[in-house]
Amino acid sequence: MDKIKISTAQFEHKNADKAYNLSIIEKLSQKASAEGSNIIAFHECSITGYTFAMHLPKEQMLELAEPIPTGESIIKLIEIAQRNNIVILAGLFEKDANNNLFKSYVCVGKNGLVAKFRKLHPFINPHLTAGNSYCVFELLGWKCGILICYDNNIIENVRATKLLGADIIFMPHATMCTPSPRPGAGFVDPKLWENREADPTSLRLEFDGMKGRSWLMKWLPARAYDNGIYVVFSNPIGMDHDQLKNGCSMIIDPFGDILAECRTFDDSFVTTTITPEKLNQAGGYRYIKARRPDLYADIIGKAHESEQTVVWLPTGEKE
Repeated sequence: MDKIKISTAQFEHKNADKAYNLSIIEKLSQKASAEGSNIIAFHECSITGYTFAMHLPKEQMLELAEPIPTGESIIKLIEIAQRNNIVILAGLFEKDANNNLFKSYVCVGKNGLVAKFRKLHPFINPHLTAGNSYCVFELLGWKCGILICYDNNIIENVRATKLLGADIIFMPHATMCTPSPRPGAGFVDPKLWENREADPTSLRLEFDGMKGRSWLMKWLPARAYDNGIYVVFSNPIGMDHDQLKNGCSMIIDPFGDILAECRTFDDSFVTTTITPEKLNQAGGYRYIKARRPDLYADIIGKAHESEQTVVWLPTGEKE
């Protein structure tokens, strides 16, 4: 494997406005390519928007969703990749021939669709169907995987994707700044966003505190460290329907160290170079080699009654 340059982006998407969202994806992709990046990753449902779909009936979800790879947005995404000679990863709602709906994330390059992943634990809309398989694929000589948002909170998903060969895992999210039973969680007041130019400090304190980044730092670097992988985390910035998101898209190396992070309130991206040497130098490489599956294979694979995923509504109530 050779070293490659990867970018992770953040932007304020518009609800159901695919043309606008794709225009921002094109603008940031063009700029990243001009700066020498090989790959750029965007957040969960970056093409369609996310939280506004919470209460959409199935008919409207089907109007919003597209088949993959024949949908208009995927065709446009491939055109953007071709024009700018850059690999692009982005998310949207997918529908299949039987009108099943999925939360999906795609990787496209100048030659077309490279990979598609369906979220294993979707919950923003009751009409979504859960994906049933992991996704590992080759990209510029590297083995890569994809896990969407909540999928990464179930640690077995990250380990399984690593054991299937992934050295880079793309982790698109639309997360943070929502209510939860954990101490310090909650919404961030949209008025702080409206006043961000006059008072950036108050907004940054909320974004970086336990409502946002401080919570993320409890677990995201550990996924990289424990598994000896590069993590490419992407998250929206600004208003996501009636909820405010805090961005902080970042790339983390196999040591659990942040290599690059978006730290503005703007539509933006950061880029870093990743190298193969760290994969074998990191502790996660040794930990995986030292595993004793004979001790816990039956425990980890033991059947259990799966609980309904908790969805936090804008009111702060549980669904």
